[in-house]
Amino acid sequence: MSKKIFLGIGAGPIQTGIFVAGAAAGGFERIVLADVDSALVEALRRHRSITVNTAGTDSVRADRYAPIEVYNPDQAADRAALIEIASQAEVINTALPATRFYRFCAPWLREGFERNPAARRLVYTSENSTTAAAELAESVGKPFLSTYFLDTVIGKMSKVFEAAAGTPAPLVPGFRRGHLVEAFNTIYTSDAPGAAECGIVGLYPRNNLVPFEEAKLYGHNASHLVLALLARQKGCRFMSETAQYPELLETTRRVLVEECGLALQRKFAGCDPFFEPAEYTRWAEELIRRMVSPLLNDEVARVSRDLARKLGWQDRLIGAIRLCIDTGIPCPTLMQMAALAARFRALDELQSEWPPEGAELVQKLGQEA
Repeated sequence: MSKKIFLGIGAGPIQTGIFVAGAAAGGFERIVLADVDSALVEALRRHRSITVNTAGTDSVRADRYAPIEVYNPDQAADRAALIEIASQAEVINTALPATRFYRFCAPWLREGFERNPAARRLVYTSENSTTAAAELAESVGKPFLSTYFLDTVIGKMSKVFEAAAGTPAPLVPGFRRGHLVEAFNTIYTSDAPGAAECGIVGLYPRNNLVPFEEAKLYGHNASHLVLALLARQKGCRFMSETAQYPELLETTRRVLVEECGLALQRKFAGCDPFFEPAEYTRWAEELIRRMVSPLLNDEVARVSRDLARKLGWQDRLIGAIRLCIDTGIPCPTLMQMAALAARFRALDELQSEWPPEGAELVQKLGQEA
């Protein structure tokens, strides 16, 4: 497959830190972004480049990628350009806030695909949903025989930060925001003809993605939220502060290895070396170290936000508990953490109804939860 054009829809840190970086490393001739944030589009267009910060084990590295093209699909001329680019792009990735936003990009993608219907193209979806690829294919509607929609499992932690003196580099000089991602860069995807040679560095196709999707949601995401809930209870602002509380890390390890981990290993035994006890434990211990990286400096409030969604029947906590029950693995700590999340959710709802001065009381109640 020639490596000519990459099109990224949505210009957040997942897009820039994985797909823009991977396309640049893979030698794509054109790297194109689509985003509806007019200030971001104007800034990137002015500089024709983008800077992404990567947190390693002992330092933060700033990488600049150029040239970058950027278009706003809400603008008629830009939308026309994007339709033509979509008709020619060999690799496309969506990285939008949620799959419900597909209704905005699917029409112009379909129009682009109709201009070149026989082209072989890979369309990756990075919305943290196990049904994302199917949803995007349905939104595009008309089938194109050589167009493949693929899911991704993204275990790479990242964040958007407000750029100021002393922070890592902004996206472009003078811009108010920046992107910070961790160095971890093993991204599993579903498979399709040509996926192994797509040219985006860091992508690893798998014939069966389901085990890795469940490991991400019921292992990585569940334990990440557990640590954030414990950090919130302690009054921590940043995830890195939990490193001074060994008991919090031990609770997180117990959830990740002895509860979620044993359930995942029992369900997916023999499907991949990842689910062998030694390999899984090695990954889990490294993951906890990554979660508390002072260089990534993730905020507790970000990781523990939107508890109504994260307490969903199939989401990280309740879904992990159901997985343990189904596989016969006791999960007392997960149960306790789900109860803690439910109490924090109730407190969050109270805070939304109380006057602003109630925030301090909510914080005190949370530490007693």
